[in-house]
Amino acid sequence: MSEQYKILHPVKYYRDYLAHKIRPDGREFGEYRPIVVNLGSISTADGSAIAKVGRTTVVCGIKAELCQPKAETANEGFLIPNVELPPLCSSKFRPGPPTEQAQVATQLVADILKNSDCLDLKTLCIFPDKLAWCLYADLICLDLDGALIDACVIALMAALKSVTLPGVEYDPALDNKQVNVQDRKALNVANIPSSTTFAVFDDNIFIDPTVEEEDLSTALVTIVVKEEELCFVHKPGGSMLTEEQLLNCVEESKKRATVIEEIIETAFKSL
Repeated sequence: MSEQYKILHPVKYYRDYLAHKIRPDGREFGEYRPIVVNLGSISTADGSAIAKVGRTTVVCGIKAELCQPKAETANEGFLIPNVELPPLCSSKFRPGPPTEQAQVATQLVADILKNSDCLDLKTLCIFPDKLAWCLYADLICLDLDGALIDACVIALMAALKSVTLPGVEYDPALDNKQVNVQDRKALNVANIPSSTTFAVFDDNIFIDPTVEEEDLSTALVTIVVKEEELCFVHKPGGSMLTEEQLLNCVEESKKRATVIEEIIETAFKSL
């Protein structure tokens, strides 16, 4: 009966729960779902990880290739993320070219990487203007149940922590390069940015929304922090937030960031 009521009157269904300060899945407004991280999931990749935020599951595989740097950034390599939302993850998607949501997610992840300075691209350069590493980070969502960006950032940062690159000797005079796959070195990840999504429903704000909560919300805001510092905010329209509400969201993001960083570090040590 409750499932039929939920389908017929979804907004009323949620308001009945929220009136008692609880969400339909039993969580309080400020309670987030369990987070699980597993590193080294893909043996053929140079670095990989699987991240689960509740039911939302994202697998990240990073492949490294040698390339020539851009002329305007001759002493930098590349880190190129790509988010895929296949039909496997949700009935909303169909086979074919990338959806608008996947393209937006890809750009958001790229912006987060740029704003957080988590990886110095200069460390990927082998010889200026001649040779550098290009890291392709493919993020594939296996199950979508809200907070996609949060899961993508966790999976990507965990995968970056596990990346090892082979040693390369380069002779610019002969344009000759030799790759030593036995001599591998880890990436120098400067910090671990953490993303937290909030949903606004009526006058209520709750953390880590499910896909149902996202669909019913009047606004979504994603906040990214690194080392107790705010580095990125994304709010694609919707209802307004007061300054106090936004500051409270930032504080909650900082608390969650500490937990996420500990989970990734623990997974890395057990690799």
